[in-house]
Amino acid sequence: MRGVFVAGTQPDGNTVLLRGSNGIVVVDSGRHAAHAARIIDAAHASGLPVAAIVNTHWHLDHVAGNVALRAAFPTVEVHASNAINDALSGFLADYRKQLEALIARPDATPENVAAWLAELARIDAGAQLRPTHPVTETQDRLLAGRRVHAGLEDNAVSGGDVWLYDQSTRTLVAGDLVTLPVPLFDTACSEGWQQALERLDAIGFAGLVPGHGAPMDHVQFRVYRNGFDRLLACAASDAPADACKAGWLRDAAILIPQQDTALASSLLDYYIRQVLRASPERRARYCRKGKAS
Repeated sequence: MRGVFVAGTQPDGNTVLLRGSNGIVVVDSGRHAAHAARIIDAAHASGLPVAAIVNTHWHLDHVAGNVALRAAFPTVEVHASNAINDALSGFLADYRKQLEALIARPDATPENVAAWLAELARIDAGAQLRPTHPVTETQDRLLAGRRVHAGLEDNAVSGGDVWLYDQSTRTLVAGDLVTLPVPLFDTACSEGWQQALERLDAIGFAGLVPGHGAPMDHVQFRVYRNGFDRLLACAASDAPADACKAGWLRDAAILIPQQDTALASSLLDYYIRQVLRASPERRARYCRKGKAS
């Protein structure tokens, strides 16, 4: 189930539905009510309940739909890392203050205020966004009667990224460890992320579902990984930012639909200048001490 990622609006991440012997496994629940409603409708059409949710990470475009799913299926298990606890008191608490300031602006439009209030409600869901079954290590899990391999990367995109490998279909659900049209560095430790991609490459998957963008095969993933490595190397060099941007757009060209090129260009303008070339303190802000820094 493809999420929507349009410039100027808040996105929904991709959702994957896996059928188990006693229910549906939902990997990531999106942000907006319409996205969650599509998941619920798909479960009802299958004749099975949603028995398990796996949140690959705590970003609202992957976890906020939990509220509607837990209301529709009260016995559902939620599997995710505990990184959301720090996010609720840190990044999301700061984001909440920013939203309150925007709502208070005299020039705020009713449409924008409505969207910001909806974001506040998602943050304030609090406990309903937390896991019932925390993922604290890489291990096999039985979800809705289906055995999968759940991995944890604690120093990559969000401080606690969960990936899921379904061996029966050789499918890797990567969450935001892989995103298109560009890597999303907002809460990432870029060096730790680079190391995580190396570990994913060692998994014998045939297909990969990213957190945003179209599914890819293993060869295409290696195109992504090569472009990622080259983007970090360029950002760390004296090359002009525009050259680094052009490099990613060239290296990842086969993965980026033509209609997403402008969005990719805009995102890279921000990430290269404001994140990848920020102060050492800013670049290391989300890196675990003793690991990548």
